[in-house]
Amino acid sequence: MIDAMSQPRVHLAHDWLVGMRGGERVLDRLARMYGPTTLYTLVDDGRPLSDAISACVVQTSPLQRFPGAARRMRRWYLPLMRWAVERIDVKDCDVLVSTSSAVMKSIKAPAGVPHLCYCHSPARYIWDQQSDYDHGSGGVLRGAGLRMLRKRFQEWDCRTADRVTQFIANSQHTARRIQECYSRESIVIYPPVRTEFFTVDKTIPREEFYLVVAALEPYKRTDLVVDAAKRSGFRLKIVGGGSQESALRESAAGHANIELLGRVYDEQLRTLYRQARALIFPQMEDFGIIAVEAQACGCPVIAYNKGGGAETVTEHTGVQFAEQSEGAICDAVQQFERRSFVAQHCRDNAECFSEAAFDNSIARQVNQLQSK
Repeated sequence: MIDAMSQPRVHLAHDWLVGMRGGERVLDRLARMYGPTTLYTLVDDGRPLSDAISACVVQTSPLQRFPGAARRMRRWYLPLMRWAVERIDVKDCDVLVSTSSAVMKSIKAPAGVPHLCYCHSPARYIWDQQSDYDHGSGGVLRGAGLRMLRKRFQEWDCRTADRVTQFIANSQHTARRIQECYSRESIVIYPPVRTEFFTVDKTIPREEFYLVVAALEPYKRTDLVVDAAKRSGFRLKIVGGGSQESALRESAAGHANIELLGRVYDEQLRTLYRQARALIFPQMEDFGIIAVEAQACGCPVIAYNKGGGAETVTEHTGVQFAEQSEGAICDAVQQFERRSFVAQHCRDNAECFSEAAFDNSIARQVNQLQSK
């Protein structure tokens, strides 16, 4: 937390509070820096995410009152999200800091209050990854609905970009997409990785399995890794839950080399990073904090070489593949098995993305906005 005598009054905004993923890790860090404070969000399912987030005073949008909006029905309320974010009443503060991968970048700050938006991504399901949402359970219906909404949503998304005083992008990849979608420049500040928690333990030997850690949603493309494991026979452990979990379990049924572990605690995840031969990272990710967590534990990464993975995985810390396909993943695994990697090289790379680096960069931007 920043010293109370010099701390600006910062209010926070976040798309929704429904689970602890990479975006919520950034929110948690901001809440630790500037909280307890007021936190605006579309919906809150009531589950505690972290001590720092729980300490904030959460103000929800009118969408909170709609049946199922804070639970699994949230995705189906996309047509109402623009309406809901417009009706959030932000109270007076020195700086409003939003974290957004959907609509929260469009929140209205009070007159004269600068708005700093930490953008994880312009809404990927509206701008450039719609086809990925055609996969899995309910995918065809969901994809059709997104295509119907796309044009009007994009127009609104562009029009409300001027509500942001300064964009921060979570990677060079996202900075390019902000420019393409909103015609706005941004500053790149990589998300905070808990490199003090995720560490190398030389007493834990590497085992002969590959690891996937992801929200089991269509665009994560975990289905491709399952297909590759079925084809090549390598051992695979999958951590995570989501809308595609049942479909993935059905696909993996009868294949003893594939194990779905569901959600795990952080301590279990750290152990898996320390044990796995490598993390497989098949998705187009805007940053991809998981790939850096793995490297912090000395675990190399087999990554799709587009998006954040191209910025966080080096030739010394893993293997990259150029196509999202079962065959490309099989080939990358074979290439990986012909090489050797040094745990300390992975660790050194991960430390470039530490919490301290994030804190210093964010504080500098907030202070600059406050002083203008």
